[in-house]
Amino acid sequence: MARWYGRRMARAIATDVPVDRGAMEEFIRPRHHAILATQRDDGTPQMSPVTMGVDRHGTILVASYPERAKVHNMRKRPRVDVCVLSNEFNGEWIQVSGAATVVDLPEAMEGLVTYFRSISGEHPDWTEYRRAMTTQGKVLIRIQPERWGPISRGGFPRRLTDS
Repeated sequence: MARWYGRRMARAIATDVPVDRGAMEEFIRPRHHAILATQRDDGTPQMSPVTMGVDRHGTILVASYPERAKVHNMRKRPRVDVCVLSNEFNGEWIQVSGAATVVDLPEAMEGLVTYFRSISGEHPDWTEYRRAMTTQGKVLIRIQPERWGPISRGGFPRRLTDS
């Protein structure tokens, strides 16, 4: 037990749980906050917080704009990493790596509808939504998971549980 201001506190122990594809998809499907990492021209990472959804095939979906750095980088180097976060800051997360495709309008429209549905359910006016996507010039980012895991949680190393 740790002490904090004189009180004894239980120590959270770090965990790493290896998962198969099905368990990875089950973990990420209800989570919509992620950090998307692409590679800049100089090789350094460019990271963006994103809202993400997952389609029925397990493809990660992100809506963006064609002018954004992440989109520019993906068009040149389609390998990306996504750290999918839990809603609470110190919750579990998983890193997913794979190939990204940027889909422009008009081909992106049905994928943008799937993106919205996977996060928020049904829109009250799909015609209005489609018009907004067109007016804003949105693009759809599709990430095919190729490598992932484990599902991790931060904390103290297990060796410190008895101290």
